[in-house]
Amino acid sequence: MKDDKLTKEEVKLSKFISLVLRHKPEYINLELSNDGWANVYELIEKIKSKGKNIDEYILERIVLYNDKNRFNFNENHTLIRANQGHSINVDLQFEEKEPPEILFHGTSINNINSIKNKGIKKMNRLHVHLSLTEDIAKKVGERHGKPAIVKINAKQIYEDGIKFYLSENKVWLCDYVDAEYIFDIIL
Repeated sequence: MKDDKLTKEEVKLSKFISLVLRHKPEYINLELSNDGWANVYELIEKIKSKGKNIDEYILERIVLYNDKNRFNFNENHTLIRANQGHSINVDLQFEEKEPPEILFHGTSINNINSIKNKGIKKMNRLHVHLSLTEDIAKKVGERHGKPAIVKINAKQIYEDGIKFYLSENKVWLCDYVDAEYIFDIIL
């Protein structure tokens, strides 16, 4: 095993941590702060109570080498949180940022008709997720089936008053993308 590559077990554990920190902290009886932070030692102990093998070293590896850079620690590594993608109400205290002219949204081709008619909605998450490149959007779309990439006029959306934020792991976020701002759909 290379030191900078997660094992299959660590990847599974990463997905479990993502579920807990972004969607269901109650599954392991974990309390998150209003801004999404969890105590590292409490997280480890509560994950262990579910029969999973984890310690500080494994958690450090997951945060450092997760291919999606989903998590981060506070300065002294006593707190951890997910960078974005929450369906639970947390305030990640994002600062508003001006987006680049074009952004991309990766999805399944099954969602394209709805997107053409109703735009891109955040659904059960706190924000719509947009990518800086077509390649990243394609990888996101592949997780949902046959991928489709929606090319967005982010500059015009911003100029029309919609706020954008940039997460720690470089995912662009906004509340909604109306269908009128779609440049192109790449199947």
